[in-house]
Amino acid sequence: MLSINLQDYLKLMRLDRPVGSLLLLWPTLAALWMAAGDVPPVSLIIVFTLGTFLMRSAGCVINDYADREVDGSVERTRNRPLVTGQIKQRDALILFAGLCLTAGLLVLFLNRATQLLAVGGLLVAAAYPFMKRWTHLPQVVLGIAFSWGILMAWTATGQGLTTTAGVMFVGSLLWIVAYDTMYAMIDRDDDLKVGIKSTAILFGDLDRFMIGILQISALVSFLLVGLQLGYQHFYYLGLVVCAGLFGYQQFLIRNRDRDACFAAFKNNISAGFALFAGTVLELVLHQPGL
Repeated sequence: MLSINLQDYLKLMRLDRPVGSLLLLWPTLAALWMAAGDVPPVSLIIVFTLGTFLMRSAGCVINDYADREVDGSVERTRNRPLVTGQIKQRDALILFAGLCLTAGLLVLFLNRATQLLAVGGLLVAAAYPFMKRWTHLPQVVLGIAFSWGILMAWTATGQGLTTTAGVMFVGSLLWIVAYDTMYAMIDRDDDLKVGIKSTAILFGDLDRFMIGILQISALVSFLLVGLQLGYQHFYYLGLVVCAGLFGYQQFLIRNRDRDACFAAFKNNISAGFALFAGTVLELVLHQPGL
């Protein structure tokens, strides 16, 4: 039986801080609208929204389980429930299994191709927390996991894995590596002490430059997506807003201050919403190709 302390479990699943869930949600929904070419069926919107929150929560649980021995040495994570003992390791694994099972039930409402993709996405998400021990590129694995829903959006709408889906996937991956590097900059000093690897450590003094390259590359990918889909107006306005927000994030991280890096990281929620809003307005107010 799970030892019940609701607040601790909400904290373990990050439902008290839904930043990561929103970062995952907006690009996924944007891809769903793109793939549908119009307003998607309500059933798909519900499945992808709930699935986003469930899998993000599952990812956080398995991440904290994987990091339970080192989180106590990191300033930002030393009070996590698995570190303080407020939640037992066994209970965390039961919770992870329950979240994955619930997400799996949602996938049953999708077509066969999307169900098969979902299995691959689960494996990537479960592997991510352990990559920090073996490679300085765990942010790339996270980018793949976070972008997996984009591929699922295309197959769920019956479009298949088109070139446009691939370009959107790559753009999302590049963007995620950029903002998760900002997040890793917060913990860089502590991570060096405990042996955790990250792109922030790999990039070193070139971190801001590399983040900029990644942001520009992501914008170029999103631009190509718009061109391939025949978008003409509002989508590009959303990309202009994204570009402005990326510039603001560069300003925030200029001194590599921890609080400023976290603010820059969170600012990507607004960038994601701009991408989503631009996509929706393009499809609702203007028919692509006309």
